Amino acid sequence: MKLYMHPVSTVSRPVALLIAEKNLPVEEEVVDLTTGAHYQEPYVSKNPNSRVPMLEDGDFRLTESSAILKYLADTFDLPEYPKDLKARARVNEVMDWFLTELYPEFGYGMIYPQLFPHHKRQNDTAQAGTIEWGHKNSLRWLQILNDHWIGASKAYLCGDNITIADYLAFGIITVGEVVGCDLSKFPNVQRWIGTMKKLPNYAKVNAIFEGWAASVPEKERFVAVR
Repeated sequence: MKLYMHPVSTVSRPVALLIAEKNLPVEEEVVDLTTGAHYQEPYVSKNPNSRVPMLEDGDFRLTESSAILKYLADTFDLPEYPKDLKARARVNEVMDWFLTELYPEFGYGMIYPQLFPHHKRQNDTAQAGTIEWGHKNSLRWLQILNDHWIGASKAYLCGDNITIADYLAFGIITVGEVVGCDLSKFPNVQRWIGTMKKLPNYAKVNAIFEGWAASVPEKERFVAVR
């Protein structure tokens, strides 16, 4: 089994962290996004989406981080994806919420237009409007994350035990560190982030990402959630 990934990718890091934490027998191959390797052969023939991550299990290929996390959890019978129908449905709900509600505004609306030229809008007015809209809506979703999904008493998103929803969500939330997001208004979110960063393999898996985040000059950190 092989995972095609990139170590700073928002959606690759959750899968890599789960693999490391559970010591799964999955080989990792870096697809160098900085050189456009995801648009080149042989990768583009394997994954016409030209995105990472992608899991290869024999002649079976699977894209999308959420689907890969579920597949690995089922393949290796991990407790992080509970068998109980209602508990599993809750995990699915949280993962879908992050991908359909928070991530579009937080990632694609606020952060990525600041970081990547191909996400920047066609003029300064459109760029500022996009970031302002993403920022406004991110605040709403972060408040719901803080008050509803985590709350004052839960250690993790779905209760007292870590699930694959935490892995997926953690990759999304931490990309905010690249633009200096200040989450002090969301203490439950900060507490949960701190818990996830205590995982034994966090530092190893996220070392390259954290180095990249630290390398972004302060003057380029245009927006901080506040």
